[in-house]
Amino acid sequence: MNAVANSWHAQLHRLQQEGLPHALATQVTSAGSTPREPGSRMVITATETFDTLGGGHFEWQVIEAARKRLGDNQAGISLEAFALGGRSGQCCGGFANVLIEVFSGAAIRLAVFGAGNVGRELVRLAGSLNWRIQWFDERQEFFPGWAKEQPRLSCHELTDAKTAVASLSPDSHALVMTHDHGLDRALVDTLLQRGDCASIGLIGSQGKWASFRSRLRATGHGEQALAQVRCPIGAAPDGRKPSDKTPYAIALVGLAELVHLVADGADNQAGDDTYRGLAPQQLRTVFPSSHS
Repeated sequence: MNAVANSWHAQLHRLQQEGLPHALATQVTSAGSTPREPGSRMVITATETFDTLGGGHFEWQVIEAARKRLGDNQAGISLEAFALGGRSGQCCGGFANVLIEVFSGAAIRLAVFGAGNVGRELVRLAGSLNWRIQWFDERQEFFPGWAKEQPRLSCHELTDAKTAVASLSPDSHALVMTHDHGLDRALVDTLLQRGDCASIGLIGSQGKWASFRSRLRATGHGEQALAQVRCPIGAAPDGRKPSDKTPYAIALVGLAELVHLVADGADNQAGDDTYRGLAPQQLRTVFPSSHS
């Protein structure tokens, strides 16, 4: 890999595009003798580093701090202080502050079963979101050419429901919209058996869901499990389906419904803290105001 491709900015762009976890470490202050100057940056993943803050034990301390936060899924920013003679085990005698920005990657996982008209429109629309998408269909020729160029999207042959569902990450959102009602039912059955999906959406009418519901109940799924399934997708809160039934319109309202579900889930995990980011006291110490 050449120097430009291996640079922190090139790798930061790649990791952001692919939605992979990583950290950006930026040296923001220097006092005394330090290996690099403020503005130096490096990108850190769980297994790789790109560019350098000067090497030595100081850099390894930065990498260790970043990887600990990556491992704990602590997205956000922190300010770390390094004395290059104490904590960092170096004899430079200087001092540096490093801003570590941790990106947890694409936290939202979406599995779309079906590459028909609605599936294609929905995946195309979802491509602008920072989600990782797994797309399944029995018919490989139905995947459009643009799918190969879309970041965070992988296409898979749908050989059987159990194999496909087993490949999903925990807490994935699933949308079932294949060309085969029998396959749709098998997928919903298997997703409910798995039990760890963030949400399950099924394309179709209320009549289709009534039939599925009866059969799924007969196979042992209780009311609490069956209540997880949204069918039809994209229905208004009062149950009305959109009047425009073109593939694009169905995909649009289906995706909008999913965006709200994702946002509601994030809100529930956010807690009650209203304060975010670095403490003002930290910033005033590191970046004193010119007006003070």
